[in-house]
Parts: sequence; C-alpha cells; structure tokens
Amino acid sequence: MKKLFTSALLIVALLGCKKSDTVTPITTTAVNANVPAPYIIKEDFEMGTKAAYAIGPVTIKTGIWSFDDALLGKLATDIKNNAQSVRLRTGKIEMNFDIDSLSMIKINHAKFGSDGNSELTVWVSIDKGATYSQIGTPLTTNSSTFITDSIKITGNKPVRFQIRKTGTNRVNIDDIIFIGAGKPSITFNEPADNTPDTTNYSTPAPGRGLPTGSGPDVPPTDGDNSNMLFGNPSNATNSAAVTENYLIDKKYYVVSYSSSRATPNWVSWHLDETYLGSTPRQDNFAAFLGLPTGYYQVQSNSYSGSGFDRGHNCPSADRTSSVEANSATFLMTNMIPQAPQNNQRTWADVETLLRAEVNKGYEVYTIMGSYGKGGIGSNGFAETINNGKVTVPKRVWKIAIILPKGNGDLSRTNADTRILAIDTPNENTLDTDWKKYITTVDAIEKATGYDLLSKLSTDLQKKLQAKIYVP
Repeated sequence: MKKLFTSALLIVALLGCKKSDTVTPITTTAVNANVPAPYIIKEDFEMGTKAAYAIGPVTIKTGIWSFDDALLGKLATDIKNNAQSVRLRTGKIEMNFDIDSLSMIKINHAKFGSDGNSELTVWVSIDKGATYSQIGTPLTTNSSTFITDSIKITGNKPVRFQIRKTGTNRVNIDDIIFIGAGKPSITFNEPADNTPDTTNYSTPAPGRGLPTGSGPDVPPTDGDNSNMLFGNPSNATNSAAVTENYLIDKKYYVVSYSSSRATPNWVSWHLDETYLGSTPRQDNFAAFLGLPTGYYQVQSNSYSGSGFDRGHNCPSADRTSSVEANSATFLMTNMIPQAPQNNQRTWADVETLLRAEVNKGYEVYTIMGSYGKGGIGSNGFAETINNGKVTVPKRVWKIAIILPKGNGDLSRTNADTRILAIDTPNENTLDTDWKKYITTVDAIEKATGYDLLSKLSTDLQKKLQAKIYVP
C-alpha cells in the first residue's frame, strides 16, 4: 500500500505560512481549450451544527464529514473566522467523500482558549477511506491566532483527508481550502455551482461606514447613560487635523484615535441591562470607512499571522442588544494588537465581572485604553505589525465606575463610589490573577497624561483617583 501511495501521490512540500498568505488569486482565463479550469473551494464550517464531542456525522458545505471527539464550537474562546469553527480534542475529523483534481490543501489551525500547544497530523486516502497514509510531518499548533499550513500535492486521483490529533489540548480548525484544476467532483450542500472561486483571500475585506445609530438601543449623546458622561480624557476633537487625538462617535461607544499608531488611544462607553440582549456575536471584523483622507485604514486581516489578537476595547458582549450594536464593536478602529492571553484570559475575566455587576442591578461607565510601544504575543516581541503600520501597545488599562442603577449619575457619584482601575502589560506571559494589576486612577493618569474624571469636582476627583478598589 505504501508503495502504491507513494507512486500515486507525491508530496512536494509541507509549507508553513501565516493566515495573511492564505491563497494567491488564480486566474480563470484559459490559455487554450485543453487547460483545465482552476478552482478554489473553501470549507468554512459555517453550515451545520454539532454541539457534542461524541462521534457522529455532520453535513457541511462540501459534504458529510465524520467528527470523532470534535464539535463545531461557537464560544468566545473558540478561535474562528466567523460564527463557528471545528474544536478538536483527541480524535479526528474525516471527509466521507472524495475530491478530485487537487493540487494543494491549506489548513488553518490555532490553540483553543488557554489550552497549551498541540500537534495535528494530516492523513490521505486514495481508496475511498479504506486505508490512510500520513502526509508529511505533524503541524505544530502553538498560536492563539490562526496558522495556515499548506500541503502541495501532485497526482490526479480522487482523495479524501483526515485531520488527527492526540493529547487533551484542544485545537480549533477553520477555513480548509482546497486548490486544484479541473472538476473537483463534489456536490455542495448549499446553493452554489462549480464556478471557480477567484476570491483573493489575502486581500483585505471591504470596510464599513459609521453605524446609523437609529435604533432604540443607541446611548444618548449627553447626560445620563451617555458614553462620555465622566469627560473627554484627552480633549479629543473631530478635526481631521488633530491626527493623534481624533474623536470618533461610533454611537454605541466613543473613540479617541491615533493615526500614526492606527489604534485607539482610549474608548469610552456606558453599560446597563439595556445593552445586554440575545444577539449572537457577529464576528464581522471590518475596516472603518469614516476615517479622514490620509489616515491609514486598518483592514480586517491586518493582524493576521502577527501573534496578536484583534483585541476589542468596547467588548462584543457589552453590545448584544442588536445586530448593529454588536457589529459596531467589530470595526477595526475599536481594536488593538493584544497578546492572546491578555485578551482571552485577563481582560475577558474583567469584562465578565463587570457584566455580572450589571446583572446585579448596577450600571458601569468604562474607559479603556493603551499606551507605550512593544508587546509580547504568541510569536514573541513586536513593536509594530502590518508592515509597521499598526503599533503594538506596551500596556493596556481600564477604569470602570460602578454605580447602583438610577438617575443623576454624576451628582450621585461620591467618595464611596467603586472605581476599578487596572493596568496590565501587553504580554502573553502575564499572571493569571488579574487582581495583581489593580492600580489607581492617579497612576493611569500619570502614565497617559489623561484627565479621566474631568466632569467631577476637583475635590472628589482627588479622593476617588487615589483609591484602590479590589472586588
């Protein structure tokens, strides 16, 4: 069998590359009538449902797959490009169909949540699944953002694949891409045809403009429940000439934006039960089209392969009252390059705590920002990403003013008001106990130069800003 396999299918290379390099566009213009038409087929795992690890079939876009100790994960800790991805524990996923005329397969994989490193192996069958042989060396999964590994294949026989892993560390898999020329000989399970997909997967996704802000869940522009009730920390303005402190009102939150860093300086928003609904996480990352001419426009894939997450300032889960509200949080002007463990563990825990306070009958005014240059992501230290266009911050901070639900929020803020202030290193190795990074508002002001509670009286500011609150 091994000799037959070797002669039928020659592995040319096992190439490691990052997600931003996924697919080079393929022209569909034939040189002559005898040249087979190229195709690119992407299995994005957006179709179908499988919520348990038990072995079983699942029907998705490309056909029926078998999932053994695997499911389709939708959790915030699942690394995914859209709504869901494969979460593989100890077992395998396997195609129950063949694909023909294949020249390359690309597999996106990442560590699930805070799980450790793992390995995947890829296996191929040329006899309709009766026997399998491993292709190449194991794929190392050591990043919390997607790594794309490519396997180039020669041979013109129908094949099917298994992806296997051992060990209990979980792995997410998404957007498996099949590249070939000729007829793939598969039937899609959603409306489609076999017209070659000429999508350039390395081209940044088109952007979106400002949210309309027309829904009933839009915060007021001033007064109680407004996004900047406690002040404009840096006196940001919407003058395009003020490139390092440009004010953007996203309706559901407000941003001071730095053009040179291509990240927010700070983001400010209000949270109460009004904004916590049943809208699912949209995951529709997109560039923001409202920036002035001359400002660099960060794209949805600008962080790809960098080792840093697209870290929300205003969290997705703080805006689940409508699709528009949640989508607004996925604009790239709300993102910073954030170390995966900082984003998925430390700040996720803080955000969960604050939403729990809202569910207990409180409301929260939050200001979050970052400063400095240089962080440590899953690929190591970096000062910039995206060819130097996006600055990686050194520190990430947040203050949260926690008030009992009510009216006259400024006037009823007093010396006993709880204010949580946190300042963390933007590092993948930071301590798991986020409470170790609790600080004072005074310390954050000193580090940033901002005036964070400017709408309060000077005397009250002094009292509150010197306090340390530990939940």
